[in-house]
Amino acid sequence: MGIKSLTQSIKRECPNGIKHENLSTLSGKRVAVDASLIIYQQLLSHNLLKNKKGNITNHITGLFYKLVNYLSHNIELVFVFDGRPPALKQECIKERRKKVDDAKEKMDACENVEEKNDLEKSTVRMTWEMVDDVKRLLSYLGISYVHMEVGEGEAIAAELCRIGYVDYVLTEDMDTLVGGCPKLIRSCTDKAVKRKDIVSILYHDEILKGLGLTEDQFIKYCILCGCDYCSNIPKVGNIMALKLIKKYNTVEEIVEGTKNKYQIPENYIDLFNKSYEIFTMHRDKLKPEEMDIKKSNQDLGGLIQFLVNDIEMDEKRVHNGIKKIQNTTG
Repeated sequence: MGIKSLTQSIKRECPNGIKHENLSTLSGKRVAVDASLIIYQQLLSHNLLKNKKGNITNHITGLFYKLVNYLSHNIELVFVFDGRPPALKQECIKERRKKVDDAKEKMDACENVEEKNDLEKSTVRMTWEMVDDVKRLLSYLGISYVHMEVGEGEAIAAELCRIGYVDYVLTEDMDTLVGGCPKLIRSCTDKAVKRKDIVSILYHDEILKGLGLTEDQFIKYCILCGCDYCSNIPKVGNIMALKLIKKYNTVEEIVEGTKNKYQIPENYIDLFNKSYEIFTMHRDKLKPEEMDIKKSNQDLGGLIQFLVNDIEMDEKRVHNGIKKIQNTTG
């Protein structure tokens, strides 16, 4: 879910916090990638593709072309995979599993082929085999990655950006801003722009300035809007949340000051404070030199074999993609 209505708030309160840029402006920069999200994007944005063994291959085919696009602009990538999620997220995970189960039931009962295909995409869950496939792809392309035991990918990536190890984070998850990420790359938020080489970059400092909040207030504001770990107070939307966070210093003061106006869940303060702990759990605790960041040299021969023989991609398209990378690197 990310942060409820945060993009709307930014567009309304601090339009200078979002800039639309060509990928070429990122040339020479290092970008952390929220691995899970970008893999799911590839799984869900196209019709499901399978090889002769019946294995889904979207996560590799779509990702290959996306990576070629970034690498051809001389952008260095560092993939960050999800570790074990916080215990507080279990409810959110249960809800997602229920949606998958519901989609499976509808798919089994559906007779329309097109609708059945759409429903099948909703039943897809990322597996360890898929993650291993992606790691193979990254290794062949010479792209670094990190897979910590605990922590969500976007949160780790946000901290790596905050401390300056990377220049940007590539994700659609707005939680990354709550983690203090200075520059967040998203798909273009201006629907009038149709060019694929244009992205939206969200600037943390400009957003704080536009909202009139300190960094600490911004974290609390986002939790108040509603996040994966703590739903918003019923009838408190992003506009009211901004007013409350400017009026009160703590969640305890918010609850005390509004308890006669809103129906506030009994465990709200506890969930709020735990959410705050999760959003700040990596703050000043990551040291890249001590992290197990996997690095490799490009192996284009191995890449061709993997994509053509295992994934069963069209050989000509694979070679065309590789030419784009080679034209940049050499």
